[in-house]
Amino acid sequence: MRLTIASGVAAFTAAILLYPLFQGGGWLWTSLGAVLAVMAAGLLSSRLSLPAWAAPLVAVAATWIYLTVAFAADKAWVLLVPTKASVVELARLVGVGWADIQRFAAPVPETEGITMLTAGGVALIAIAVDLLAARVRRAALAGLPLLALATVPATILSDPISWPAFIVAALGFVSLLIADGRERVGHWGRAVLVRRTRAATSPPPDGPRAAADTSGLRLSGKRIGFAAIVLAVLVPAALPAMEPVSFFTFGVGGRGSGPGNSISIPNPIANLKGQLELPERRVVLSYTNNDDQPRYLRIYALDTFDGQQFGMTQPKGAPQNRTENGPLPAPPGLGTDAKTTNVVTKIQISEEIAQLKFLPLPYPPRQVRVDGDWRADVDTLMVFSTREEAAGLEYEVATSEPAATPDLLDSLSGERPGTDPRFLRLPDNLPPEIAELATSLTANASTDYEAAVRLQQFFTKDGGFVYSLRTQGHGNSALRDFLLRDRTGYCEQFAASMAVLARLVGIPSRVAIGYTGGTKIGEQWQVGTNDSHSWPELYFEGVGWLPFEPTPAGAAGQGSARVPEYTQPRPEATATSSTAPTPGASSSSADEAQDPSARRNPREVDREGTVATSGLPPDDSTPLIVQIGIGAAALLLLLLVPAGMRLISRNRRVRSLGWKVSEPADELTAAMVSGPSGGHPAVAAVWAELDDVLYDYGMARHTSETPRALARRLIQQYEFDAESAAAITAIASAVERVLFAKNAGRIEPMRKDLRTVRQALGATVPRGRRIRAVLLPPSTLRRLRGFGERLLDGFDLLENIRLRRTAAQKGS
Repeated sequence: MRLTIASGVAAFTAAILLYPLFQGGGWLWTSLGAVLAVMAAGLLSSRLSLPAWAAPLVAVAATWIYLTVAFAADKAWVLLVPTKASVVELARLVGVGWADIQRFAAPVPETEGITMLTAGGVALIAIAVDLLAARVRRAALAGLPLLALATVPATILSDPISWPAFIVAALGFVSLLIADGRERVGHWGRAVLVRRTRAATSPPPDGPRAAADTSGLRLSGKRIGFAAIVLAVLVPAALPAMEPVSFFTFGVGGRGSGPGNSISIPNPIANLKGQLELPERRVVLSYTNNDDQPRYLRIYALDTFDGQQFGMTQPKGAPQNRTENGPLPAPPGLGTDAKTTNVVTKIQISEEIAQLKFLPLPYPPRQVRVDGDWRADVDTLMVFSTREEAAGLEYEVATSEPAATPDLLDSLSGERPGTDPRFLRLPDNLPPEIAELATSLTANASTDYEAAVRLQQFFTKDGGFVYSLRTQGHGNSALRDFLLRDRTGYCEQFAASMAVLARLVGIPSRVAIGYTGGTKIGEQWQVGTNDSHSWPELYFEGVGWLPFEPTPAGAAGQGSARVPEYTQPRPEATATSSTAPTPGASSSSADEAQDPSARRNPREVDREGTVATSGLPPDDSTPLIVQIGIGAAALLLLLLVPAGMRLISRNRRVRSLGWKVSEPADELTAAMVSGPSGGHPAVAAVWAELDDVLYDYGMARHTSETPRALARRLIQQYEFDAESAAAITAIASAVERVLFAKNAGRIEPMRKDLRTVRQALGATVPRGRRIRAVLLPPSTLRRLRGFGERLLDGFDLLENIRLRRTAAQKGS
């Protein structure tokens, strides 16, 4: 029975590790009920001596009954016995719970379905633990199902497991191993518990007796278990941060890898429409830049189209692409022939933004200066984090924006050597009418750029489209109705439709979601929820990805959306003039285009340009050698903790040695009972310090030695000179007078005597031992070890109480 109870305790403590996955605590108590049901079934199986294979069946039946009572009692017979209706209800909750898990990101709300699935899963773990530990008698193997519970939050959440929760779970497993050990020892007879006391460890007055000391055997398992827990908590905290491997870090591995420490990515499209439908405008962020021009701020880049809607391929955030490492990867497709404009933007995110792990950025970012672990995806230059959130964040971003012109884009048409095929991929079941529309709209276009401009004009001018949020659906039929019949939608449908049409005519495309440039208020641009927006980005080899704007101008709620100047009709007089690189941005004398021959590597920081344009401050990150030095210093300080404790205790004792106090008669009894520490403070201090000095030098006082015998041994064994012999004799005499004399009389200061004895003892030991006595004093380590043993004794308390009760029952 002991193993059954210990198995249930271990399963429940391991289930506590799941707490970060839920918003409340109701699931925990429901899971506790499931574990108790499994424990009751296990106790019944043990009582009836059922075979090992039958116990799990009884536990499953008990779990079924418990879940019926907890979630389908109104459909069960007498609230307890399962019926067909209750089984159907539980099956429905399983489906609902599974759908909720797929729909929500951690921490998930405590819906009825999720709570039932959690309780059932914990019950299955408890059944597996009981089977391995109590039935098959393989308690160590029972750690595997417990480990399964620990891996759930470890693989879903970016934050590490809380160390208090880990300690609780580890103690549960250690208690299971201890119970298994006691069960095995019990087969050979009843275990006898011996309390470790000073009397038990000291030899009896009439001489030593032969006795078996089993305390070491009894405590070895506990010591190993506690040592392992302490090391598991302290060692990772002391070690420097390491890069996690691919299966534990979001986006480090290649595409298609498991989620790892996956971050919560809400549905960008649903979030976009939700912000646009808010009844009142709320400020999302504000920004300023060195040319004072509005710019679209992209958050997500959606690159896959499944026929229903656009989605996002899992980003890749390699360690070398951390923002703190300097320049970001080069923008895909940006060549040396395109002139660029350097702009620095300072952005402040509102505190009210929740669960945003991607930074709103103008495109293409060259360098981002932000606090925290933020990384750039190589293909899209989205900047995200698995640990941080953007709420309240302030950061700076430097961009190198290509100065696109119609002539330049015309000359780049058809060149796509570096394009990923996914930017052209479309489902096979796309309605043929949509492909026919794309072909007809671009029939007379001679270049990809001209085809892109005609597609944009189809949405903004020629097609008769109307902006409205009152639309539904994302499938092929909805896309066909939007393009060919209704022609009413909001920005997401305009962006997705143009991206699909561009792919149909061979232009790589993707959909961006973020915010338009916002509104100028005072000295800064302010972006609100009504500025949430979606737009297509088309790829042109040589300049990379360029935004287009198919949403009709002046649309309600999209007043800050602007058509890029490079898609406007070509000015006859200024056909080669520089245009703004992003929608809504215009040329400025502050950011003239750079000569391609004078451009540096796009991955290199332009320090001079940065300073000239009030750009990013110099990198002040701590060098690696300094970080190593700080870590080594912290480790050294940790190792010197015992030395510090010894120094503090020595100074405290030495300060008390200057007192001159006569021992009062009413304190003699306490002195005789509790030793020097209970009577005269100075005598207690000198005796404790002398005891520690002897232990540190490897000359520990024998338990049976009186103070006078100790002094005599030291004088003879180490050949003390006259002064040292007089000093140790004076100390011994003072201690004996406090312990045994009726009136201790006047006690002279003993600071000089203690110093003389310490110097005499130090002269007899090697230098290495003296150094160890200072840096790693054994006396302090002895106290720490004694504290740990007293802590371990607490685990014997319940067992001792049980034995005493048994003896009392026998006596009665």
